[in-house]
Amino acid sequence: MDADLVKREFMAVFDELVAQLDAELASSFDVPLPAQAYMRKIMTYNVPHGKLTRGLAVLQCYKSFCGHAHELSAEETRQANMLGWCVEWLQACFLVADDIMDGSHTRRGQACYYKLPEIGLKAVNDSLILEAMIFRILKANFRSHRAYVELTELFREITFITEVGQLLDLTSQQEPGHVDLTAFTSDTLYRIYRYKTAYYSFYLSVALGMRLANVEDPQLYKHAERVCLAIGEYFQAQDDYLDCFGEPELIGKVGTDIEENKCTWLVVTALHECNASAEDRALLEANYGRNDKECVARVKELYRKLGIPDAFQAYEQKSYDSIRAMIAELEGVMPTGAFDFLLQKVYKRSK
Repeated sequence: MDADLVKREFMAVFDELVAQLDAELASSFDVPLPAQAYMRKIMTYNVPHGKLTRGLAVLQCYKSFCGHAHELSAEETRQANMLGWCVEWLQACFLVADDIMDGSHTRRGQACYYKLPEIGLKAVNDSLILEAMIFRILKANFRSHRAYVELTELFREITFITEVGQLLDLTSQQEPGHVDLTAFTSDTLYRIYRYKTAYYSFYLSVALGMRLANVEDPQLYKHAERVCLAIGEYFQAQDDYLDCFGEPELIGKVGTDIEENKCTWLVVTALHECNASAEDRALLEANYGRNDKECVARVKELYRKLGIPDAFQAYEQKSYDSIRAMIAELEGVMPTGAFDFLLQKVYKRSK
C-alpha cells in the first residue's frame, strides 16, 4: 500500500480517538467546555507531530506476523492503528515530562509544551493525563478483544520499564559544576539505553503486532526482544550524536546533553575508546555539565579533535551489520519483516 495512504489512514484514526475521548469527557465526567478544549490541546499539541515511526510500526508488525496470505480487513487495520496511536500517546507522555526535567526549550520544531505561557507546570498533570488516556482507549476499543489483558499488561509493563530507565538517566547525572568522569561507563550507558528507550520505542510496537496476530510462543517474544533492544541501543546512540552534531532545524530541538552533564555515547566513547589524554580529560572536567555556550563549544571541539564523528560512522555501520546478522538468524524461525522495517527507518537517520 502507498505510504502516503497508510499515513492518511493512520491520521484519520487519531481524529477518531480525539473525538472519542472528547465525547467521553463530556458525557461521563461533566467537564465544562473550556476544560474540554484544554484536554483537546493536550492531545493535539503533543501527540501527532513526531515522525510517527513507533505508531506506524504496529500495523507493519501485525502484517508481518499475519503473513502475506492474510489480507487485513478494514477493522483489523483500524485496530492496529489504534494501538499504534496508544504508542504515540505514551511517547507524548514521556516527552512532556522529559522536557520539564531536562529544562528543554524546543521539541519537534515547536516550543516545548510546558514552555507555553498558558501551560507552565500544569504540564506535569497533563503528562499523567496523556498516560491515562491510553487505558481509556484500550478499554473503549479492546475490552472484548481476546488479547485485551495482554495488551493492557504490555503497556503497563513497558511504561514502568521506561520510567525506571528515566530514573537511571536522571540519577546518572551529577550536580551542576561537578563532573566525575569515572561515572561515564559503557555499562551505565547501555543500561539507560535499554530501559529508557529500546523497550518502548521498538519492542512495544513489535509485541503489540504479535499480540494482534495471536502469537503466543514465549520464545518468539524473546527473539523479538533481543533484536528490538539492539535496534534501540543503536537508535539512542544516534540520538546522542544528533543532540550534539545534528542540525536543530532538522532534529526539531536544540541539544542540551552536554549542559545537562549526561552520560552519552559521545562522552563514553571519548573517554574509553579515543585515547583521551590527561589534558583532554581535564578539559572535559572543566567544561562538561556547564550551562555556558563557550564550555559547550570547547567540548564539541574536543569531540572533533578526538575523531568522534568518524568513530560514530564506524559504530553505526558495525551496529547495522550486527543487527542485520541477528535478523538473518531468525529467518525461518519467525517473520522478520517487522525488524527490517524498523531498522531501515532508523539507519543513517538525520533527525
